[in-house]
Amino acid sequence: MRYTVKEVSELTNVTIKALHHYHKIGLLAPSEVSEAGYRLYGMKELERLQHILFYRELDVPLGRIKEILETEPDRLAVLTEQRELLAQRGQRLERLIRTIDESIRTAEKGETMDRNDMFKGFADEAQWREAMSGQNEYVKETYGYDLLNDKTIDPVAMNETAAEAKRFMDGMAQALRDGARFDDERVLSLISGHVQFVDRAVHATSPSDFAAQTRFFMDDDFHRSMLEGQQTGLAYFICFAAESFAARPT
Repeated sequence: MRYTVKEVSELTNVTIKALHHYHKIGLLAPSEVSEAGYRLYGMKELERLQHILFYRELDVPLGRIKEILETEPDRLAVLTEQRELLAQRGQRLERLIRTIDESIRTAEKGETMDRNDMFKGFADEAQWREAMSGQNEYVKETYGYDLLNDKTIDPVAMNETAAEAKRFMDGMAQALRDGARFDDERVLSLISGHVQFVDRAVHATSPSDFAAQTRFFMDDDFHRSMLEGQQTGLAYFICFAAESFAARPT
């Protein structure tokens, strides 16, 4: 079955003008042109148009889309890649929505949002480097270690790590406000889940490794101030809880 430009436009919500432009630049040619001059499209062209629209949702330029589709003709491979890219975009948008919701809540209360929470969900590597610049400068000046050091930042992984860090810190701060002991099962469960995440998604980490890190955060002025700014006593509470968790028999 063949479809005219008008029929394709009605089916896909792509304007006739855009379809003509796609034909002109060699991105989407019709399967044939009738004797009367009508452009006609078959299923193969509709599938290619679907790919084009998926990539447009990802803000891929038309020229780049053309290159991709010419070098990767296998439909299943293209769809698989597009699904992964769109899933990553969806995850980022979910995180941005959570950041907006939190921004709205703090604005409604007349409060100032924590600067570290204001940028959760932004998936651009440059934005992450900017967000980490203050901490990186402190670590370089104090310990002579460059946290970034030309390393490639995976924005998706960074967003996931930031979301987990917020979940953990919020949970620990709430436990402290509730008057829970540092060795309470609720507290140790929070630490267990966090250590498992870090070990799985960031780098190899054991309970003793995490306890050592929390001791560093408690002793270091910059990191202790960050934690104490969220909740008074939080740095010490997390440190004692991490040491209690590490001391448990396995």
